[in-house]
Amino acid sequence: MFQRDIFPDLKEHLASPQATVITGMRRTGKSTALKWLLEQVKHSNKIYMDCERLEVRAQLRQENYEAIMEWFSLKGLDLSKPCVIAFDEIQLVSNLPSLIKYIYDTYNTKFLVTGSSSYYMKNQFSESLAGRKRIFELYPLSFKEFLLFKQSGIKSLEKYSWKKFSAPWYERCKALYEEYLHYGGFPEVALQIKIKDKREYLNDIIDSYIALDVKLISDYSVSDDLYRLAKLLAARAGNKVDYSKLGSVAGINRQKLKEYIHLFEYTYFIYVVTPFSKNIDKEISQQPKLYFADTGILNELAGVQLSSGQLFENAIAAQLKPQGVLNYYQKKTGQEIDFIWNEKTAIEVKETALEQDLAVLKQRSQAIGLQDYALITRYVSKTKFRNLIWGGNVY
Repeated sequence: MFQRDIFPDLKEHLASPQATVITGMRRTGKSTALKWLLEQVKHSNKIYMDCERLEVRAQLRQENYEAIMEWFSLKGLDLSKPCVIAFDEIQLVSNLPSLIKYIYDTYNTKFLVTGSSSYYMKNQFSESLAGRKRIFELYPLSFKEFLLFKQSGIKSLEKYSWKKFSAPWYERCKALYEEYLHYGGFPEVALQIKIKDKREYLNDIIDSYIALDVKLISDYSVSDDLYRLAKLLAARAGNKVDYSKLGSVAGINRQKLKEYIHLFEYTYFIYVVTPFSKNIDKEISQQPKLYFADTGILNELAGVQLSSGQLFENAIAAQLKPQGVLNYYQKKTGQEIDFIWNEKTAIEVKETALEQDLAVLKQRSQAIGLQDYALITRYVSKTKFRNLIWGGNVY
C-alpha cells in the first residue's frame, strides 16, 4: 500500500478518544485510508462496517439500539472492553450520528468514520458529535503522492516542495506532470498504464458519483440535469459564474442551479473560489469562480471545449486548495491576480511565464498590500529567466 500524506496525522489521532472522521470525494482513497488506520489498531477488538452494503444499513437503521449492540456482539465485538468501530460512508445511514453519540457516551469506543459529503460531515454530523470528533479531508493525489504511486524512484520529495525552478527536476518529471494534468489524481487512475483504462476509470468515477453520491445524499432524481450541468461547468472552468446566463443555457432555473452547484461543492466535486478583498471595495468583482477538484474528471467532461490554459490553471487551483484558503483578485476594469493563497501570497499562473509577468505580479500584489508572490509555469521558455516555480513543485 502506498502511503498518503494524511496517514501520519490519522495515526497520531488514533490515540485520541475523539472520533476520527475522513471525508472527501468518492474514490479518493477514504476506504483504503480507513482500513489502513484500522490495521494500526494493535488489539483485535475492532470491527469494520461498509454502509454501502444493504444488510449493514438495514441493521444500523433499527430504532432499538440494544438490538444493534447485540448484532455487534454476534460479529465478535466486545463492548465491555475498549473497542474500535469503523463506519465507511456514514452519510448513507441517516440515524448513524445519533447512534455513534449513544455508543460514544455509553461505551469505551473509538470511532473511525468516512463520508463523502462535506455539508453532512461538517453540519448534521457535527451537531450530533460536537466536541467528539475531528474531521480530516482527503483529496485526490498531490503530485508528490502521484510520483510515489507511479514508483518514480525519486527520493526526498519534500525538498522539491515549492522549490524555485530546477532544470534537472523539470526534465526528470515533466512527462509525469503532463500525465498528472491530463488524467488527474484519483489513485486507481494513476495506477493504470494504458490511456484507455485511465479514461474508463474516470468515466466510471463520474457515473458512480452522479448515480450514487448525489442521489443518495440529496434524493435528487435529476441525474441527467446534473450531468449536463457538470459538462457546462467543465467547459467554463476558471471563469466567473453568472448564474442567470448559466441557468439559461442549462435550462435550469437560477435558484435550482445554485442548489446544484452547492451540492457539487459539498461533495468535493468542484471548488468555489471567492474574491479576495481586505476592504469593502466596489471595484472588486463579486462573482465566484469554479474549479474542478480533479483535472482528469475535468478533461473527460469538457473534452475539446477546454483550453490548455484552463487545464493548467485548474490544475494549480486543485494543487493549492488542499494546502489552504484560496481566493482570486480581479477589478471590474480587468486587472487581476489568478489566486490569493492563504490571504498572504499572490499567485499568477502562466503556461509559459516571462520576466515581465513577474514584474506585473509584483506591482499588483504590492498594490493590495501583499508582499509575497509567486509566478507558476507549466513550460519553461528558452530565455534565461528562471525566477519562477514549475507546476510540478506545487505540493
